[in-house]
Amino acid sequence: MNEAIVKRNALLGQKVVEALTRRHFEAYYAGSREEALAKALELIPKNHSVGWGGSVSVDELGLKAVLEERGYTLIDRSRAKNREESLEIMRQALVCGTFLMSANAITEDGELVNIDGNGNRLAALCFGPQNVLVIAGMNKVVRDLDAAWSRARNYAAPVNAQRFGLDTPCCKNGKCGDCLSEQTICAQFVRTRVSKPVGRIKVILVDEELGF
Repeated sequence: MNEAIVKRNALLGQKVVEALTRRHFEAYYAGSREEALAKALELIPKNHSVGWGGSVSVDELGLKAVLEERGYTLIDRSRAKNREESLEIMRQALVCGTFLMSANAITEDGELVNIDGNGNRLAALCFGPQNVLVIAGMNKVVRDLDAAWSRARNYAAPVNAQRFGLDTPCCKNGKCGDCLSEQTICAQFVRTRVSKPVGRIKVILVDEELGF
């Protein structure tokens, strides 16, 4: 990565960490994927079961594979034999020890913005798991809430709809159509302005481009 970008990200990343901390998140800045992976493993207690929502950022970090190697109890819906079993595993993840996810956007002032289709990821973010670990590249950081909602709706949601092959307007023309499709990926909108209880939501900002 260009040295100027590294310096900019480090300076801005520390300010975002400070902003998140004021809002009672437990926040960290990692200068590389390797550093982020080490911090994530440090933050997940050995006795915790671990679940997750769909997160390309978590996948790109390689965290799930390391957790499996280390013998953690994983609540993994990808192992389900059918839709009904997948839904049941998603429900089990709502009471896991640590829930893994990313964010669609994080403001410079330390607020999280997320959009979800099924709602399981955001349900876990709001309540249920003992800890929530958010892993986000600096590409998710935006200036303010207007920019955060725009990023989530006009970039992250259409890209994820393409990833899942949904029958939605954004899959056909690449931009949000504010649709009411049964397959909409924009059913739930959540702005998280404070971590409650204090420190329940942990955020690792990574000086890498992770996810969408």
